[in-house]
Amino acid sequence: MHFSRRHFLKMSSLAWGALGINLCAPSLFQRRLLAADLPSDKKLIFIFQNGGNDGINTLIPSGDPSYNTDTRPSLYIPPAQALDLGNGFAHLHPALQPMMEIYNQTALNGQAGPGNLAVLHRIGYSGQSQSHFDSQQYWQNGVPGKATLEEGMFYRHLNATRDLADPDNAFIAAAISNSQMVALKGDKPFPNFNRASEFSFGGTAAKSRKMLGSKPSTPNGGDGAGMLGLYGGPQDDASKIYRPLVHQTGQLLGSTMGILQEAVGLGAYTPENGAVYDNDGLGRKLMEAAMLFKRTPVKIVGMTIGGWDTHTAQGQLTGGQPNLFGQLARGFRALHRDLQAQWDNVLIVTMTEFGRTSEENGSQGTDHAESSVVFVAGGGVKGGVYNCDSTTWKSGDRFSSRSGRYLAKRTDFRSVFGEVFTKHFGDSPALLEQIIPGYTAAAAKDAAGFQPLGFMRS
Repeated sequence: MHFSRRHFLKMSSLAWGALGINLCAPSLFQRRLLAADLPSDKKLIFIFQNGGNDGINTLIPSGDPSYNTDTRPSLYIPPAQALDLGNGFAHLHPALQPMMEIYNQTALNGQAGPGNLAVLHRIGYSGQSQSHFDSQQYWQNGVPGKATLEEGMFYRHLNATRDLADPDNAFIAAAISNSQMVALKGDKPFPNFNRASEFSFGGTAAKSRKMLGSKPSTPNGGDGAGMLGLYGGPQDDASKIYRPLVHQTGQLLGSTMGILQEAVGLGAYTPENGAVYDNDGLGRKLMEAAMLFKRTPVKIVGMTIGGWDTHTAQGQLTGGQPNLFGQLARGFRALHRDLQAQWDNVLIVTMTEFGRTSEENGSQGTDHAESSVVFVAGGGVKGGVYNCDSTTWKSGDRFSSRSGRYLAKRTDFRSVFGEVFTKHFGDSPALLEQIIPGYTAAAAKDAAGFQPLGFMRS
């Protein structure tokens, strides 16, 4: 199959678009796609709860007398209807029951189980923004106050610890999303797609395979075909500006497409150990992530679940927020069962831009506020409740913000992810300043907020 590079690029625009790349932009040629071998098998799935999750009805501070029907007349959940977490103070919303399979441990709540779920309350940052856009940016770029910074924490981690220009490993991270996620954005783009099967050329599977082609039999040989042959062969004129970068980008894109086509070509994916994923947006994304963890070298996968902006009809035991809880909890349970063979190397973490008001509003909902809850699960997690017990939570802390209306943060989200980077991925503490710019100064200014919670095993 012989054609010019110009003709080929025109026909393959769909694949380039899945990388968020504009072929007409000069900045394209300052980027390259992915890769390099990771020194370990540590993997991570992050789930962003878009809209701002009400943490108070997630990890319920039942021991705080200010949590009552006066402040939450339609949303209050009595301890008898919630899930007892074993510390005599906090309960979990009953719709999160499927997560208890991971949380359970005799030392935590008297139930046998792995104890691999940590529930972190009062997570946020100083000077909390109540803008959805701004705070979503901050949580993903790791730099509160810089709403226009389009570079993510997870991108910086990979860029600081891997050679992303190495063509031998072209698929390290991806967003299962309609668009790129800020947490994975950077100078060298990672792909985003809703399904791995979509990351291909237009047309039938056979046409896509033909377009992808095959590598030359020898490096830089001329007997390859399709995209792999075109960019696996010699450059047509390496002396011209941008040609080497175009050539290398083509090699990396072809490698990524090849990996994904091979994964999809193995046939329909069957979860293991009785795992069942919901047939909804989040369930399908999580099953896709599990498939990629098993069939490809991908290490970090991100996704979103919307609907958490519960200004009206939030729901007590049923309704908007409880329905979302059910999706999230069943997803965690399915991953725990399905990824048992990799569980010790897997981390699942949630993020959300802010919490909700401590008092419900007149529409049986809650409004934008400050801190919220983060879930962390994985084989290396020390399960339990953090920042929601009788020793750390004083009576009335639900109104501990400067305004007196909100639950103030106790732990900075950057400290949480600092623990993820150093304890899970093994990054050196000195590297945190590069991964999370301003980390050192922020920790010095807010020593209490950056005190490690210790939810990860060393």
